Amino acid sequence: MLSSLRFDQMLDQLAPAERAPIVFLGHGNPLYAITDNDFAKSWRRLGEKLARPQAILCISAHWETRRSTLVHVGAMPKTIHDFYGFPQDLFDVQYPAPGAPELAHDVALMLKNHEAIPTEEWGLDHGAWAVLRHLYPEADIPVFQVSINRDLDFAGQLALGRDLKALRDRGVLILGSGNLVHNLRAISPEVEAFDWAREFDQKVADLLTDRNFAEMANREQYGSLLNQAHPSVEHLAPAFYCAGLVDEKDQLAFFNTQFDMGSLSMRSFIYY
Repeated sequence: MLSSLRFDQMLDQLAPAERAPIVFLGHGNPLYAITDNDFAKSWRRLGEKLARPQAILCISAHWETRRSTLVHVGAMPKTIHDFYGFPQDLFDVQYPAPGAPELAHDVALMLKNHEAIPTEEWGLDHGAWAVLRHLYPEADIPVFQVSINRDLDFAGQLALGRDLKALRDRGVLILGSGNLVHNLRAISPEVEAFDWAREFDQKVADLLTDRNFAEMANREQYGSLLNQAHPSVEHLAPAFYCAGLVDEKDQLAFFNTQFDMGSLSMRSFIYY
């Protein structure tokens, strides 16, 4: 098995580079957008160390489409509060970052083989702004989202990611936002992590470390673990889009490897 760096080692090594990094964040509870916990602190530290990107392309678990991949091309993406039952303070949050219409139209063309369609009918959902407001609190970097096409299998998501590789040379930070384990039906404040959750999380982490993305995309090798870890797979999907962007020369670091409420893996990773 290949090795990965510790988070602190990675932060020490981050510097302006020829290619922008790839970041996957386990975003967890929407309240973490306004909570000063260890997860939020790590997001802030990462944002302080990353070279300032020209723009951010976010692939969030919370924008799913059918039959096509949508690319948001609006000039001022709205802040979408796509949840319920949370305090008003969370609904009051706005993340007024500008969009990147010209770049987003370029991305739609780059993804023409994936039936990409430009749209102004979205914005920034909480999978995006809940972490971005910690990474880049000034909201002064252009950002736009690309949807998760539910009709693509894992291999198709990898292939779409590969077709976005040229963006890294243009200084575009690709940010995936989801969770490597996400089972809301099983959450428990009394359990640190269920055994099946740890097993699935470690399995994916090992495959990411080994760059064995083809095996990572093979649903059969997970057996019943996949349904336990993901009753629906939208929170895992951004990891495949990110994996498709990886080069052999990239280094890997994991961080926030804890679990939340027993069945949510907060594990995050960066290839750089």
